Amino acid sequence: MNHSSLELDRRSFVKIIAMAGGGFALGLFARTPEALAAPADLATAASAMAQAPDAAFANLFVRIAPNGLVTLIAKNPDIGQGVKTTLPMMLAEELEVDFKSVVIEQAGPNPAMGNQMIGGSQSTGGNYMLMRRTGAVAREMLIAAAAATWNVPATECRAEYGRVVHTSGRSLDYGKLAARAATMPVPDPATIKLKEQKDFKIIGKSIPHVDTPKIVTGQPLFGLDQSVPGMLHATYIKCPVINGKAVSANLDAIKKLPGIKDAFILPGGNDPRGLRSGVAIVGDHTWAVLSARKQLEVKWDEGPASAESWDGYVSKAEEISKRPGDKVVKTVGDVEAGLKSAAKVITANYVYPFVAHNVMEPQNCLAWPKDGKLEIWVPTQNPVGAQQSAASGSKIKRENITVHIVRAGGGFGRRINTNYVAEASAIAVRVNAPVKLMWTREDEIACDEYRAGGFHFLRGGLGADGKIVAWHDRFAGFGVGNSGRFGEFADVPGNGFPGSGKIPNFQTESSPIGTTVPMGSWRAPGVNTYSWVVQSFIDELAYAAGKDPLQFRLSLDGNRDLETVAKLAGWGKKLPKGSGMGISIGGSSAQVAEVTVEKNGTLRVQKITIVLGAGLLINPSGAESQAQGGVLDSLSATLYGSINLVNGRIQETNFDNCPLLRISEAPEVQVHFNPPGPNSGPNGLGESAVSATPAAVCNAIFAATGKRIRKLPVSKNDLSWS
Repeated sequence: MNHSSLELDRRSFVKIIAMAGGGFALGLFARTPEALAAPADLATAASAMAQAPDAAFANLFVRIAPNGLVTLIAKNPDIGQGVKTTLPMMLAEELEVDFKSVVIEQAGPNPAMGNQMIGGSQSTGGNYMLMRRTGAVAREMLIAAAAATWNVPATECRAEYGRVVHTSGRSLDYGKLAARAATMPVPDPATIKLKEQKDFKIIGKSIPHVDTPKIVTGQPLFGLDQSVPGMLHATYIKCPVINGKAVSANLDAIKKLPGIKDAFILPGGNDPRGLRSGVAIVGDHTWAVLSARKQLEVKWDEGPASAESWDGYVSKAEEISKRPGDKVVKTVGDVEAGLKSAAKVITANYVYPFVAHNVMEPQNCLAWPKDGKLEIWVPTQNPVGAQQSAASGSKIKRENITVHIVRAGGGFGRRINTNYVAEASAIAVRVNAPVKLMWTREDEIACDEYRAGGFHFLRGGLGADGKIVAWHDRFAGFGVGNSGRFGEFADVPGNGFPGSGKIPNFQTESSPIGTTVPMGSWRAPGVNTYSWVVQSFIDELAYAAGKDPLQFRLSLDGNRDLETVAKLAGWGKKLPKGSGMGISIGGSSAQVAEVTVEKNGTLRVQKITIVLGAGLLINPSGAESQAQGGVLDSLSATLYGSINLVNGRIQETNFDNCPLLRISEAPEVQVHFNPPGPNSGPNGLGESAVSATPAAVCNAIFAATGKRIRKLPVSKNDLSWS
């Protein structure tokens, strides 16, 4: 959803007299498909908003108390990307309040708010006009209330830092005006003049994330911090083979252990996004249940997945490479004729593994059933999905489930899947008590929805002039079981570069390899791997043609950001032996990596320079953090990310064999944002910087050592040179 896709008009507003003491709630609704298709009507959906007894004026995103306290509501979850700050910043800009004086609250699922899921870096851009117009409507109603109070034309009044000021100098703060403002006619948002960018006071200013004080002082904020009276703790053990089922366990012995309240088997199903079969252990505290887990003995029905291994996938991919693909993704010209006529043909096979998300805070959920209803506290990217999973696990109707969205310790696409909520809800209902479920790090790695692996078998033809005349990619990716369908983001994009018409003969074919391994979104899904393959092979062709990799790309793409990033990074400067630079594009960024490789193969990524188009920067410091974080997250996966499967079992268990980038290994990341166009809105930044990093680093390694990285992660390659 982009910032122009929301319909917001007079019909999007509903008034509800619902609050104590004659208070008034003004319901503002995003007329998105999610809202319009919601099972509840708008009045019902707004009732949660109306339950604000301290407010005299409220809509879905703004609440003003009689004492002048302004509360702004963040509709989308915050997983570290900062939307709990940026969305209220857009509200505050048009509402005309001092951002330092407002209170920020996180919204739970509400169909009237439209799409609340975090994914695709859409939250800021997708809500830009909605948030601004919401703030502007509230501002105009406050101005109308002041004008009515003073019996003056509204045109003689203006809003300024939480007050309405008359040309005479008189002023009233919002708290004094709130009750009367709620009685004013709701203006048509389309008729309200929004600020020009030159007049912004908040948007474009660097503002610390609103949760930062709580984070640095260790205050309760994340899912693992949540607690309620009488709360029990739970662990949930699933079969080490994907989709295996629990047959029996030594439950009686487990129940006798100190601090253990109950232990039982839940049947579950085969949907990796739902409740999987497993054994629940519930006790007084985490130590009790994790200690009991070590003594658990389970008989598993492992099922057919026990026959699957990565080595088997490799053999299947090699078979696929020798025959036409099941599907022609895109074709231009005659690729075989182009290769036959080429002066030089380069072949290369690129392989990348499954990769785990490795979020810092393992999955967790606190579920509290009472009086036929359910209340949950959960870190998630998907509020509505969490509510649905809670209903599925507990068998309680969605309308009877209250969801509290708490800060998440990372997401990267993993928390779109809410299977852990189904587990917590099922366990809590079974024991009829509040239960906090916490996954262990081993659970987190073994029960993930992984970034899909893949195999590319490439041929590239160069003409006598060094230009690419043909490009052929036969791709073997991963499918959902034997369905013939690719897993989530497991296929290649149909219109991705270099199939953009710049190469006269081009063809991509794809075939799925059946697997039970669950796949899901991983930061910049699909593009993060495809860009590595394409940009690495382009680099190979550039060297084979005797061309500078920068100039070779410019002749293909003409991307001006390439020239900018090359200049900023000092492209072409003389480097000592064992050092090199690599260049790449991907997503909306261009990057140059500079690396040093010692003779024994020890790699040090010294610096990564990035240029990207982000449109209007709502919060520049937050934007820079997003870009730097994207680069480092991508670098971590490039160097170390790998999930191996043997006999249906994930081999990686913890950070010792599934490592992450260490602070001491982090390079300098220099970020340059292209200036936005006139009146442009913001673009997403959570994924923009991710895709170009792998190829930039691998191309730099080649420049430093002469060794081409065609298999990820880098750590599994010998980089030594002499």
